Amino acid sequence: MKRDFNEFKEFIKNKKVAVVGIGVSNIPLINYLVNLGAKVTALDKKTIDKLDKSVVEDFNSKNVQLILGESYLDDLTGFDVVFKTPSMRIDNPAFVKAKESGAIITSEMEEFVKYCPATTLGITGSDGKTTTTSLVYEILKTDGYKTWVGGNIGTPLFSKIEEIKENDMVVLELSSFQLMTMDVSTNVAAITNLSPNHLDMHKDMDEYVDAKKNIYKFQGEDELLVINMENDITNPLDKEAKGRVMKFSSKNVVKDGSYLQDGVLYLRDKAVCKREEVKLHGIHNVENLLTAFAIVSDYASIESMKKVATTFSGVEHRCEFVREVNGVRYYNDSIASSPTRTVAGLKAFEKPVILIAGGYDKNIPFEKLAFEGYDKIKTIVILGATKSKIKEQFDRLKEEKGIEVPMILVDSLEEAVLKAKEVATSGDIITLSPACASFDMFPNFEARGNKFKEIVSELK
Repeated sequence: MKRDFNEFKEFIKNKKVAVVGIGVSNIPLINYLVNLGAKVTALDKKTIDKLDKSVVEDFNSKNVQLILGESYLDDLTGFDVVFKTPSMRIDNPAFVKAKESGAIITSEMEEFVKYCPATTLGITGSDGKTTTTSLVYEILKTDGYKTWVGGNIGTPLFSKIEEIKENDMVVLELSSFQLMTMDVSTNVAAITNLSPNHLDMHKDMDEYVDAKKNIYKFQGEDELLVINMENDITNPLDKEAKGRVMKFSSKNVVKDGSYLQDGVLYLRDKAVCKREEVKLHGIHNVENLLTAFAIVSDYASIESMKKVATTFSGVEHRCEFVREVNGVRYYNDSIASSPTRTVAGLKAFEKPVILIAGGYDKNIPFEKLAFEGYDKIKTIVILGATKSKIKEQFDRLKEEKGIEVPMILVDSLEEAVLKAKEVATSGDIITLSPACASFDMFPNFEARGNKFKEIVSELK
């Protein structure tokens, strides 16, 4: 049941509101809350010299109070509402104390889903979220809907909520961090797949899966859950669904779902397109398309689905072709921040590749990368905080299976590209597909991918 946004406007006026984190999504939120009459305090670990000067000046002109530096979370008591940044756990002592003192702890995305007047279509999972979200957005737009995209991609939407109309469509890519404290679900919910991820943030795999379940946990009986039939964790979730369920499969016929059979992609037994017509490479992208078809099945035409499937060529940093140098093709798959995503990306290539992998340690096991990916890897160049963990699994592969994958250990992305170039011969493929997050060396996967492209563009 959608709630009237006027309720929120009346509630928030003159309230003391803390917004934790002065980042890309929270700056529009802070400005919007000020416009709604809230008394806003913005908090961030950064010191004032690390913030954009124009942002600070703008906040000062609007009487936004600033609490900055290492001790920024020392005291959140005295606030009526606290908007947390998604990456911070709800059991952080500062939030616990604030809640005990009477504050409501929430987030931009929670309030958006609660009050959004349009149909919301939420996509989560361990791999494939961004591509699936982009496909859904393109299909709906092609079909003539006024469509908005947000969550992990696009622009922060809460500050735009009064521009969004009831007949619009809103497509949201949602992470486990965003979903962890949600008590409201999207009208259509999709889980692409689930495998170990973000175990540096979550206590264990069970907590990670439970967070993902919030995307459908609060749905009504007429709302839709889309799940992957071929994933052992997602397939049984139909038993927990509150509403309708549609499954997709790249291996089995699903009469009332979406599926691949004899080289043709189907939705509810209607052919959408041939696999050979699909612009995106790899079976994982066929699965992303099948997910998208199921998500939009109540809203869009088969013609719109086919048009997007046969023209959409991908999203930046996702198996993105960068350049060919001396007969060697370079690909940027910086989005691949888990072993399962990297293995899926490797399978999209027609031959074994020179793989650049490694990065921030999310406490995910790398066994899958070695034991399922080895036949797609000609040489692996390893860097980052996970260097020794990845090497250990390839050493195990050699000891237990007698399969040796050549390894090169390096200290920087520049060195990784140069070493990969040294061992490559004409006809080879070099791909950055790290199987790890970027935070040991870069602020995000986009910065890592852009640096890779910059290095490759300068190769002679």
